Amino acid sequence: MSEAMLSKVRKLLAQAEDPACTPAESAAFMAKATELIARYGVDRALLAARDPTTDPVGDRLVEVAAPYARDKAGLLAAVADPLRCRCVRRRHGSGFAMHLFGFASDLERAELLYTSLLVQAAHGLAGTPVPPGEQPGTFRRSWLAGFAQVIGARLRAAETEAAAGSGEPGVALVLADRSDRVQRRLAEVYPRLRTAPRRRLAGTGFASGAEAGQRADLGGREVHPGSRPDRRLSR
Repeated sequence: MSEAMLSKVRKLLAQAEDPACTPAESAAFMAKATELIARYGVDRALLAARDPTTDPVGDRLVEVAAPYARDKAGLLAAVADPLRCRCVRRRHGSGFAMHLFGFASDLERAELLYTSLLVQAAHGLAGTPVPPGEQPGTFRRSWLAGFAQVIGARLRAAETEAAAGSGEPGVALVLADRSDRVQRRLAEVYPRLRTAPRRRLAGTGFASGAEAGQRADLGGREVHPGSRPDRRLSR
C-alpha cells in the first residue's frame, strides 16, 4: 500500500481518537479510513485489469504462533476472505503456517489489517474480565470467534460498497475474475485440499468479542509494510 494512502489513513485515525471529537465525529472518521482501504483494493484491481504486471497473483506464508494459534488463524481467514485472498492452514510447530494466496495488493492489505487487528484483539482481551467460574481459555477462544466474525462482516460490507461506488463499468466482473484466478492458483498448489470441520465453542465471550469487533479500527494504524504480526495474546 502506498505511503500516501497510509498517511491519509493515519490522519483520519488520529482525528477519530481526538478527545475533542464527539462519538458521531469519531465514527465518521473511522468509516472514512475503512472506505479508503477498500477503495484502494478496487483501484488496484481496475489498474491490473489494464496492465496485469502491476498486480500479479502470488502467495505468502504467515506464521501464527501459540497461544490461541487456531483462533488467530481464524481471524486471519476472516480478514483474507473479504479481500479476495484464500488461505490454507498448515501445522507448524505448536502453531500454524497460514499459506495465503491472492493478488499482491490484496495480500498486502490482508497482512496489514491482520497485524493491526491482532494488537487490538490483545488489548480487548486484556480489558475484558473472564466471568467467575469460567475457564479463561474457553472464554477467550469464544471472544476471538466473535471478534473475527464481526471483522469479516465489516470488511465484506466495505468491499461491496467500494465496488458499487467505483462508477466503473464491469468492476464486478473484474473482481470476480480476480477471485477465480486466486482460487485456481490455490488449486494448483493444493489439488486435494480438504475443508476443516466446523468448530464448536462453549465459552460465553462471543458477544463481548463481537462488540469489540464493531469498535475495531480497520485502517491499519501504526502498521508498516514488512512488519510482522504481533502475537501477544494473553494466556
